Amino acid sequence: MDSAPRHPASAVAETADAARVRLVEALIRTGEEDRAAFRDLYSLTSAKLFGICYRICGERQAAEDVLHDVYLTIWKRAGAYEPARASPITWLATIARNRAIDWQRAQTVRRSTPIEDAPPILDTAPLVSETMLEDEASHQLHACLDSLEERQRAAIRTAFFDGVTYAELAEREAVPLGTMKSWVRRGLARLKACLEG
Repeated sequence: MDSAPRHPASAVAETADAARVRLVEALIRTGEEDRAAFRDLYSLTSAKLFGICYRICGERQAAEDVLHDVYLTIWKRAGAYEPARASPITWLATIARNRAIDWQRAQTVRRSTPIEDAPPILDTAPLVSETMLEDEASHQLHACLDSLEERQRAAIRTAFFDGVTYAELAEREAVPLGTMKSWVRRGLARLKACLEG
């Protein structure tokens, strides 16, 4: 007698769990200087990390350069990764985000042409991040983000997805820097509790 078919959501969850396990193993082996594991890690994550770099840098060449630095950092720091403290993709995405923000801050020349007067962007290819399929972890993250109060949700999304600093956020919202940090800190605590629960 055939067993009952599995619910599609449980199949997706099993796939997401298997992907996470594969990433954890690749990261741990990369920390042991296993070059094959590092290549595997790159093939599994480069599209997602490039999307983060490109979104923050805004330039394809800059994003590619930053991505190179991201993987150099991962090679050096993979031995410090602790699976119990963060999911592998969160750990990797944090490195990518921080490197991209560092690049952005290092730029001394700012555009002086108003956006409406700027020439059209010639590269019409969609962002890598927009064409990627969201996995189960992404759905859970967005559901947990949606459960936060509006100001916490907006601050976290802007800071972590767009690479805006706390000081810039505080200025935008016309609140003290300490208040903005407090909103983000409380929001992240609630987000962590939601994701772990």
